[in-house]
Amino acid sequence: MTASDILRRIESRDPTLWPEGNVSQDRLGWLDVPGRLAAEAADLAAWAATIDQGHVILLGMGGSSLGPAVLAAVAAEGAAGPHAARRRVTVCDTTDPQTVAGLDFDDAFVVVSSKSGTTLEPNALLAHAWSQMADPRRYAVITDPGTPLAALGDERGFHRTFLNPADIGGRYSVLSFFGMVPAALCGYDVAELCEAALAIDRTEAVDLGLAMGAAALAGSDKVTIVVPEAFRSFGLWIEQLIAESTGKQGRGCVPVPTTEAESGPDRHVVTVSPGSAAELAAQFLRWELATAAAGHVLDVDPFDEPNVAESKHNTAAVLDALPLPAIETVPVSALTPWLDATVRPGDYVSIQAYVPFGVDRDLAHLRTAVRDRLGGLAVTAGYGPRFLHSTGQLHKGGPASVVAVQLLAPADPAADVPIPGSAYSFGTLIGAQAVGDRQSLEAHGRRVLSVAWEGAAWQEALDSLATRANGQAPSGPGGS
Repeated sequence: MTASDILRRIESRDPTLWPEGNVSQDRLGWLDVPGRLAAEAADLAAWAATIDQGHVILLGMGGSSLGPAVLAAVAAEGAAGPHAARRRVTVCDTTDPQTVAGLDFDDAFVVVSSKSGTTLEPNALLAHAWSQMADPRRYAVITDPGTPLAALGDERGFHRTFLNPADIGGRYSVLSFFGMVPAALCGYDVAELCEAALAIDRTEAVDLGLAMGAAALAGSDKVTIVVPEAFRSFGLWIEQLIAESTGKQGRGCVPVPTTEAESGPDRHVVTVSPGSAAELAAQFLRWELATAAAGHVLDVDPFDEPNVAESKHNTAAVLDALPLPAIETVPVSALTPWLDATVRPGDYVSIQAYVPFGVDRDLAHLRTAVRDRLGGLAVTAGYGPRFLHSTGQLHKGGPASVVAVQLLAPADPAADVPIPGSAYSFGTLIGAQAVGDRQSLEAHGRRVLSVAWEGAAWQEALDSLATRANGQAPSGPGGS
């Protein structure tokens, strides 16, 4: 079949493009939602103009929060062209108590995003926010129709409740209310964003996905996505879309976002160069179509996320059996020798940092240091628990080539934050998420190391990765 044939079948919502039992019939609303949102752009702009606060705090988790995080970061960095940030937007998609405690509600308007309205993390974050600032006029909700969160918004009299089409999954939702409400608050021209998305070459987008899927089947499964520095955050959005959509049944494309060229025998390199807000929006829909097409090639359902649910269940089980079980951790000094002894050609390393937000630069340096130590091996890095609702699907359901490294910040009871109405705190919650995810990784036979990460851990790790006993770095994966 040609790309045109596959595009026609996607647009006609043909479920036979993907394996029997797929959930596509309830998940393809993203195909036409830009047209709906373009028609509602004036209403969104008018509503955004009524918000008096200069700071927006968005509480969410997974794909529905990563889209707004990209839009906020691009606006803040001045990369959105004439769309200067009308308001500062902070996306909180973590349960780290230090990050939660640092949220400033003094001049804040709070947006709570949750497709199901029952997701543990946004509900815990909302409980905290309400305990700090209980003014319903300074809250809005984005959720599906009929959810408990929609009912709560009505009950408390929130400023507005946006009901998103129910047939759009979180990672495909950036051009729906989940992305466009925060975009309007940032000052973007929502109509311009949606019209740019509608104008893409859809056949080219499908071709992109077909090539990505074919490369993975041929052994080049590390999809290396090179983005400009100003659009670094966009790489994170592409990463979660591809990883959660394709990482199933032992197959998948392993997305590796980077701002510099990376190559290797297992790499499939794609350069993405948006230069404006409109081009960014076009890339959103381009990659959604490409990912759906790649799922067809790989013969996986690109719209479900079975192992994300597994990690949620593990977390719940840990919380039901408190106190937290101990995770066996090693000191930072053990990281480099473990990597040298464990990693094999064709693997990729996933650095999973259960640490407070704000160390993006340190995390990027660690990622490149591990990559260079291992002879250019593919390495990804992200915050926990954010990745549990996105790329975590790939780690458990995708190829067994993952080598997972958990970075675990020590518990600090003095800095912990209670969750109102709950028997446990944010510190306990993030600890349970780390425990539950390790259990899930081990249940799938994945190689995983948990590192005690505190004090000068960043520099100690960088120094160790850069040297060895004879002063030479290893020449390739697994050491020399």
